[in-house]
Amino acid sequence: MIKELVIISGKGGTGKTSVAASFAALAENAVIADCDVDAADLHLLLSPREKSSEPFDGGKKAYIHPGLCTGCGECVIYCRFDAIGDYFVVDPLACEGCGVCARFCPADAIEMRDHISGDWFVSDTAYGPMVHARLGIAEGNSGKLVSLIRKKAKEMAEEDKRGLVIIDGSPGIGCPVIATLTGAHFALIVTEPTVSGLHDLGRIYELARRFRMKIAVCVNKADINREMSEKIRDFCSREGALFCEELPYDDDVTAAIVAGKPLVEYSRGPAALGVERVWGRILNEL
Repeated sequence: MIKELVIISGKGGTGKTSVAASFAALAENAVIADCDVDAADLHLLLSPREKSSEPFDGGKKAYIHPGLCTGCGECVIYCRFDAIGDYFVVDPLACEGCGVCARFCPADAIEMRDHISGDWFVSDTAYGPMVHARLGIAEGNSGKLVSLIRKKAKEMAEEDKRGLVIIDGSPGIGCPVIATLTGAHFALIVTEPTVSGLHDLGRIYELARRFRMKIAVCVNKADINREMSEKIRDFCSREGALFCEELPYDDDVTAAIVAGKPLVEYSRGPAALGVERVWGRILNEL
């Protein structure tokens, strides 16, 4: 059975992607998936070599045929996104693809056309195959793209007889995070010892708990605020989450990012050793 390990965070900037990259380097038989499609950055640490790419059809956009349009203005009245400008031309950045304008156009002059929102890729890395994506500017439907990436990653794991898919998820609790967690086996929440870190930990923990999966928590830069780190530990004890590790603040983390390498390959410092301990505990749980 293929297991899916998701690394998520309640807020951005906690070090989630650095942990995910190190897990990819430590794993021996895994497929890697970057599901943070709105701001993908795992490739900066794993240096993937692209094997194939496919366009991502994220939805539809309205197109007004100038030869059929009578200029009645009904579409402008019904559009709630102000996407139809002068001379009845649709602004693709503003159009949400709802189709209301096409539904009420008396001249049937509006067509809902497929819209390419970005691209997704299959690549090789030094640590195993990787599936990742790139959304275009101001494009949506990232949850749909996340589901596509996860599906492809699982297919590759089955074909290559790899037992684990390591997923770098998005921060927060929105649609792409829900698409990332659905059906996964284990979630590692990376947080930080700040007021916002604890608050957003509570939100993402409540979301993950609803998917009835195993949940662990790791506090990054724990020594910058010991009092808040203790509050996070108390939260885990109270909620029944596995408290994995407190990772110390370590300049080697920043240096590894600048060098474009996973932390555990760049350093043998305290943060890298802590990540290795987290990895060992998660393997035991899986």
